[in-house]
Amino acid sequence: MAGEPVNVNEFQELAREALPKMYYDFYAGGAEDQYTLKDNVEAFKRITIRPRILVDVSRIGMSTTVLGYNISAPIMIAPTGLHKLAHPEGEAATARAAAASKTIMILSTGSSCTMEEVASSCNAVRFFQLYVYKRRDIAAALVHRAEKNGHKALVLTVDAPRLGRREADIKNKMMVPGLKNLEGLLSIEVDSRFKPRSFFSKATMDASLCWKDVEWLRSLTNMPILIKGILTREDAIKAAEIGVAGIVVSNHGARQLDYSPATITVLEEVVHAVGGKIPVLFDGGVRRGTDVFKALALGAQAVLIGRPVVFGLAAKGEHGVKRVIQMLKDELELAMALSGCPSVKDITRSHVRTERERLLSMP
Repeated sequence: MAGEPVNVNEFQELAREALPKMYYDFYAGGAEDQYTLKDNVEAFKRITIRPRILVDVSRIGMSTTVLGYNISAPIMIAPTGLHKLAHPEGEAATARAAAASKTIMILSTGSSCTMEEVASSCNAVRFFQLYVYKRRDIAAALVHRAEKNGHKALVLTVDAPRLGRREADIKNKMMVPGLKNLEGLLSIEVDSRFKPRSFFSKATMDASLCWKDVEWLRSLTNMPILIKGILTREDAIKAAEIGVAGIVVSNHGARQLDYSPATITVLEEVVHAVGGKIPVLFDGGVRRGTDVFKALALGAQAVLIGRPVVFGLAAKGEHGVKRVIQMLKDELELAMALSGCPSVKDITRSHVRTERERLLSMP
């Protein structure tokens, strides 16, 4: 692609050019038919913005807080794994970019840098994303290390009792390198015959994980616990009832269950279910500042971005990640100004119109 990228989507094209096909497909791909992967993005296009005029927008304030921590804009970095496949410096570069952007990075259990390496790379607020393995002592060890290394919250991923069927990875015979955070804790025999990643997931992930185990997890740490992977009113109510610190509305980047709903289509359902008792974060399909605006209008406290960060990292390293975040911040600032919203708190439900509302208004 000629010239500098002017939007987040163009970073994806640069990443496609920079990465081996196997690695690009690993990051970009979704489950099975990839219906949900496409709809995560397309569903935003079915929501329109209702701008208000003659509002003083000479100053725009995008800063907000998540669990009491200040961030420069309601845009955080989602947990995604294996950043060293995108760039030699991996998650350390991503963490530095997050710190420079004054936002929060959620470090993945599946990172290709250890949490100690990331912690030493910069001084910033970080959360840690946790998978629970069949051997519960592994989860306990990870939680204790996360707390020791200064992570401020634990994000429990609950939508992966088994790995989704990612057909590009199967075709490419994608083999995942050892996960640095699990060295000395978990080993799987690897033979010369290709086995899909789902083989290793099934052998190690705890498919028995259920609601009562959140209390067990709480007993291990003083960190607040958020649950990532909620898509329904029923589960949102249950999460609020058991006293978690927050929810992330997520379908795992459409990498798990295909034909699950696009996350933006269920965000409002979840927000209404918890009734303001706990914060609701959001991920899935965010590619524009207007997408951030729409998610905030529907009740999200902040959005998480995953693939755009990895694409920025693959294209231009730490600088690329900073540029991706800054692009989204600049676009959000413009959307706020043009919609008559001088601060994040001024973005309300009345500023967007969903497809359902449009259809109901038709004669």
